[in-house]
Amino acid sequence: MLILLIGCGNNDKKEVSDPEDGIETQEEVPEKDETPEEADKTTDDISKIGISMPTKSLQRWNQDGSYMQEMLTEAGYEVDLQYAGDNDISLQVSQVENMITSGCDVLVITAIDASSLSEVLKSAEEKNIHVIAYDRLILNTDALSYYVTFDNEVVGELQAQYIVDALDLDESDEPHNIELVAGAPDDNTANFFWTGSMRVLEPYLESGQLIVPSGQTAQEQAATIEYSMEESQKRMENLISAQGYGSEGTELSAVLAVNDSTANGVTNALIAAGLTAENFPVITGQDCDIASMKNILNGTQSMSVFKDTRDSSARVVKMVESIASGQEVEVNDTETYDNGNGIVPAYLCDPVSCTIDNYEELLIESGYYTYDDLDVEP
Repeated sequence: MLILLIGCGNNDKKEVSDPEDGIETQEEVPEKDETPEEADKTTDDISKIGISMPTKSLQRWNQDGSYMQEMLTEAGYEVDLQYAGDNDISLQVSQVENMITSGCDVLVITAIDASSLSEVLKSAEEKNIHVIAYDRLILNTDALSYYVTFDNEVVGELQAQYIVDALDLDESDEPHNIELVAGAPDDNTANFFWTGSMRVLEPYLESGQLIVPSGQTAQEQAATIEYSMEESQKRMENLISAQGYGSEGTELSAVLAVNDSTANGVTNALIAAGLTAENFPVITGQDCDIASMKNILNGTQSMSVFKDTRDSSARVVKMVESIASGQEVEVNDTETYDNGNGIVPAYLCDPVSCTIDNYEELLIESGYYTYDDLDVEP
């Protein structure tokens, strides 16, 4: 069997935010009772694993799928890895259905749409197939066994805190213009990013230190379909036109971009508007994609949240091996993630802020990238 080095954080149960902070909390929901059929799942012969990824158009999902496939194959499992075109919901449903009928014992799914799989997963539940939601919580189903993700509220907090520190908001009363770019409206995970970032930014928005000239301060207004770079770029182009952002126009101090693909869209639009590294706003990101890391190195993106998907992938493999051996599956959150049918036991890995100052330690020395990958000299 493959020996796994699990680097995810063994954090305690996550505290639910206080309503007095302006963040709504979910009511505590009891865990679902285990049925006899579910109790028997750990004694099944686990040999075939189905992995359903949303798209190949983002570097993140290519890496995650490859990591899991390699680790599971080395551990002796048969692996069926499928990508659902370019975020094709109906294709993903069909692929998951085929995995169920073809004899997969465990399904690992990153859902395109959090609510689109509840019907097809009824068959998985009937066949006592274990289902692990990966990165994105699957909603409205009893079939879900576990959830592996990063602490996504912390992701938002890291992005927002970087902006606070970069603009020196705690030491100055000077107002700054900011625009907000949120995640996909059909991705439950986007809500956690937003909650985390707004927890940090709201005091500055309320005091007037941060101003959103567009007035697009609601998550729905800032949402980006499929985290699309093209959609993000179009929206930023519209904001530039409407608000007059540019080297000779209205100053834009920061853009809270939820991930690297949306950050790249923002960067493209600002470069087209004549901005250079010397007068670029603070731009956040997430995933440390190669394109964004190159932008960080050339000054057209400020930071990206590093989610070491080798760790989260290894956590999935460890879960599979625990299920296969009948051992207790390790989780570190049994309170936070209610998918509409009950609390889903989860394992949260730790995200880290990556900048030009620490990228070598985080990415190069750890073997995640090489200098050649980023087109830089050692």
